Amino acid sequence: MAILMDMSSYSVAEAKNNLPKLLDRMLAGEAVTITRRGVPIARLEPAQESKPAPRHVDMEWFRRIRAKPEDGLNAVDLVRQMRDED
Repeated sequence: MAILMDMSSYSVAEAKNNLPKLLDRMLAGEAVTITRRGVPIARLEPAQESKPAPRHVDMEWFRRIRAKPEDGLNAVDLVRQMRDED
């Protein structure tokens, strides 16, 4: 049985010796397959996107705690007040 190997297939030994290069190729969008004796045994894929999940901003909370000029708070007092409310 002949096993076809493309340019993105690497033996376990090649993968071990070139892991940083293979990771760069994978991150660049290339499918990287690791083989043992010509048989595919693993495929490198990017983990889930590393973008942070969007955070919900509670605008009502922000309006409540926002210092107003008439409050007469300086930055230190404002931070203390915010810390104590949480």
